[in-house]
Amino acid sequence: MISATVNAGEIVAFCLYFLIIIGIGIFFFLRDKNVSGEKSFFLGGRKMNGLVSALSAGASDMSAWVLLGLPGAIYAKGVGQIWISVGLLIGTICAWIFVAPKIRRYSILAGDSITIPQYLTNRFFSKSPVLRVVCAVIFVIVYCVYGASSINACGSLFNTLFGLDERIAMAIATVIIILYVFLGGYNAVCWTDFIQGMLMLVALMATPIVAAVVLNTTTVATSGGVMPANYYNLLSSGSFDWASVSDILTGLGWGLGYFGMPHIIIRYFGIKSEPEMKKSQIMGISWTAIILVMASVVGIVGRQFFGESLESSNSVFINMARQVYPVFIGGIIISAILAASMSTADSQLLASSSAFASDIYKTTIKKNAGDKEVLWIGRIVVIVVSLLACGIALLGYGGEKATVPAFSTIMSLVSAAWAAFGAAFGPVIILSLYWKRMNYKGAVAGIIAGFVIDVLWMILFNMEYYGMTSAVYNTNLYEIIPGFICGMVVCMAVSLLTEAPSNEELELFDKVKATKSL
Repeated sequence: MISATVNAGEIVAFCLYFLIIIGIGIFFFLRDKNVSGEKSFFLGGRKMNGLVSALSAGASDMSAWVLLGLPGAIYAKGVGQIWISVGLLIGTICAWIFVAPKIRRYSILAGDSITIPQYLTNRFFSKSPVLRVVCAVIFVIVYCVYGASSINACGSLFNTLFGLDERIAMAIATVIIILYVFLGGYNAVCWTDFIQGMLMLVALMATPIVAAVVLNTTTVATSGGVMPANYYNLLSSGSFDWASVSDILTGLGWGLGYFGMPHIIIRYFGIKSEPEMKKSQIMGISWTAIILVMASVVGIVGRQFFGESLESSNSVFINMARQVYPVFIGGIIISAILAASMSTADSQLLASSSAFASDIYKTTIKKNAGDKEVLWIGRIVVIVVSLLACGIALLGYGGEKATVPAFSTIMSLVSAAWAAFGAAFGPVIILSLYWKRMNYKGAVAGIIAGFVIDVLWMILFNMEYYGMTSAVYNTNLYEIIPGFICGMVVCMAVSLLTEAPSNEELELFDKVKATKSL
């Protein structure tokens, strides 16, 4: 196993990366300091170009798990884990084609909405604050968990590379993320995501190829180790039993998350035109496909490269990059992991702060709040959510001996947050775009039902996956699947059992359907 030796070249590469992302935040703070309004801070004034939006959506989606967790799972257990990549690819294709263009038009025509709660409220011409409050509460809760995964990844990274105490590393990462989101808002987040997305792409495309070349030309590999049973079998157990079926369903179920992920959907809102949307669709789908394929390849090549020599399967990408590249280049490549962590965290913070500031503070706490006041409330929320996320990450410090074992791994935190968002908002977003009979009460009921069933399923049936003993039978079925189904059924049932949509709602639905470009 490669030791955590401090290398001057890696330190220089990391410092360079930090200077770039902090510089972007300062640039947009100085550029936009005289530009007022929550729309500018939270959505960039709907002026973002297609390529930046696409890579921002992708980078905010593919957190550190795609560089640590996914290659690590394939390295340790085999290609049967690749179903997660298949599910995510199908999900992102469907989201870009069927959700992105339509929800962008709807958000503009429905009162120029800048958040998911605003869009849903304006979609049904409702003056009730219930839906906004429910959405904002779920946002803040889930983003604390989601953000913790990114902070956890930063701690693991610095510990692996430099031997730095993970708790200190988590605190440093939290401060840096707060700083550039606090300064630059949506523009800073998107442009840092763009750089991070390109870095992730280059890192994942180059590393396994270089490793394969090195593998064939040197004796560095330890491939003589025993391969796990059925390593190259797409059926993880080697036969078509429930273990394999549940792995396939769970992997495909990950794709459902795209329909309800606020920090991804908000990127669709900010694209400035229909032609730019088409660019975003092509780039977004292509980028995600390459990332998922190459992350899987890293795991497979890593198994041949290291055999069974790695103490932690999640370190396969880090160790591969450190061994096949010169020190400085390796430092830049490994920065992709930090990029993946922070690109997700910044988007999550902005989405949670916009939800609270625009959908709770301005609508229920202080209705006459000005744009500048709302903007500063949003910035304060960024700090609060960041500190809560850091606290959750610290509770997971120590692995199996952690205060809360369910918070101890990157993958468990990401899985929980991804499922909660997908189950709560996915069915409602889809139906709001394509089902004319849907109404406000159905939307509220669907969100609550999806979220509650998801959480209950996780607690009752899946806690073994999250590192805790479950008192009930463990199904091995990802909780997003029952949560999503229940959310969809409840939303449709409540809509059909309550009053029909108003004429205004029907006219807006028809107007969006007839609008081909906006």
